Amino acid sequence: MIPNITRGSRMGGLMVYLASTDADKTKNAHTDPHLVAGDAALMAWYDNGTLDREDALAIAKHLDRPRKAYDVSVQIKNFEWDAAKKQRVHAGYKDASVWHCSLSLRAEEGALTDQQWADIANDFVDSMGFTEASGKARCRWAAVNHGTSENGNHHIHLAVSLVREDGTKASTHGDYKRAQETCRELEVKYGLEQLSTIHATRGYDQAEKATAVRDEREMHRSSLSRKVRACASSSATEAEFVRRSREAGMLLRPRYAKNTTDVVVGYSVAERPARGERPIWFGGGTLASDLKLGALREEWMDSPHLATEAAAEWNAAARNKRTVSRTGPEHATPGPQVWVEYTRNASDLAAQLRNIPMDDHATWAKAAREVSGAFAAWSHRLEPTPGPLAATSAELARTAQLRNPRQYSKPVALPSIAGTAMLFMAASSKNKTAAQAALMVQLANMAFALYEMHRQSGRSREAERLRAVVADQLKPFAATMPKPELVGAPAQAAATEAARNPVELGLRGMAPIRPGSAVPTTPEPAKTRTHTGRDAGPVIDR
Repeated sequence: MIPNITRGSRMGGLMVYLASTDADKTKNAHTDPHLVAGDAALMAWYDNGTLDREDALAIAKHLDRPRKAYDVSVQIKNFEWDAAKKQRVHAGYKDASVWHCSLSLRAEEGALTDQQWADIANDFVDSMGFTEASGKARCRWAAVNHGTSENGNHHIHLAVSLVREDGTKASTHGDYKRAQETCRELEVKYGLEQLSTIHATRGYDQAEKATAVRDEREMHRSSLSRKVRACASSSATEAEFVRRSREAGMLLRPRYAKNTTDVVVGYSVAERPARGERPIWFGGGTLASDLKLGALREEWMDSPHLATEAAAEWNAAARNKRTVSRTGPEHATPGPQVWVEYTRNASDLAAQLRNIPMDDHATWAKAAREVSGAFAAWSHRLEPTPGPLAATSAELARTAQLRNPRQYSKPVALPSIAGTAMLFMAASSKNKTAAQAALMVQLANMAFALYEMHRQSGRSREAERLRAVVADQLKPFAATMPKPELVGAPAQAAATEAARNPVELGLRGMAPIRPGSAVPTTPEPAKTRTHTGRDAGPVIDR
């Protein structure tokens, strides 16, 4: 169940929206909006009949009465962007006496009855501290069933006045976190699908899916997120990312800080459209939470010179001009030794991941991001249409996206494979090679480590999704790879088995997870070569 909280000042405007129907020709209107729960006084006057505008205004008047009677206003800080300081600054206060939250199910979960939603709504407002259960005077509130949205999500809306019956103000401190925690508890109580409290991915619009099916193509958002991930993982600097993205066929549009043309704070990306068509733009953060510009910058080198170089490339992209630099590292071809070095680093990382605590989410997310980027780059180079490599990248990317990344500490230092994506992007041929097969062995081992992390953490849904994509798609693809040249001279038996199928070792222990099934045991870790060179990736003349 997914909560979405907003704040406002006009209870009447909110209730009119919640009561809107298709006949009103209002954006996101619904056909049968009706009350399912609310404070005792409200439910004594209204039944579950369809609401109209007159009902909505009457309900809003009821909810707003304590605020008007006591002449109380609940205010929050208002922030605006300061171009000179290049940051958000406090710009006074604004009224936010209306607390609004939608509770949505995933489309695959179907619909709940009005009684089920009523029970959930009552438990939710109790947990949020808006009722007598908090030991304080109650807030007036209403829950409206909006039915199924355009995206197929059955959902309700809660409207709460933050002025209590005695004129005191309800606290909303930490309400976003508390709402998430409450939803996780209610999912267990009411037998709903339990969403991860750690990871969160972006959803898709139903119209977007329908358009892709009609045009017999992949959704733009899926294609763009994979390309952006491949280009970002392949790049050492921001300017290189801009150039790689444009060479990959994408259009880039920078978002500048207010009143500037040299301070880039975000970006949008689009597929290059066919002649006569308009591009469809997506913000980096709408593709995936770890593809926001701020998150990407954490992985790139930075200096005043590199920032100037990046700004020049962004400006060229904005004007659809040629790239400023045409001799960047993206045109270099790495030698065989670089493949060996990164394969060794991947081997070391796969081994060290076994010792990372299950609750070190930042480190696991970083590892998933690098492995996902490698598969995305390989897919871009090898697959004309999305295939096993693209599917593996997409599934690993789920673990790379933390719901609240700021609440976790920095990832621990581990051998880096960030440049692995660069190797695949720089491959001079689309033919499969033994060097790629050797590297794939270690990428599969890391996928297995991520599977084990989810399984041992009790996230069986995530573990099963990862197991399924590796077993059903990646394993058949690996069977077509040349015999890998394994690095570090492992035991002969392991080498023979890996040569038959490079991901076979990684699949050991990845048994399907079914209710009541025996929990798969962790396989005996294979002996790996200890790389004592350096912790970072191999130095490449970039």
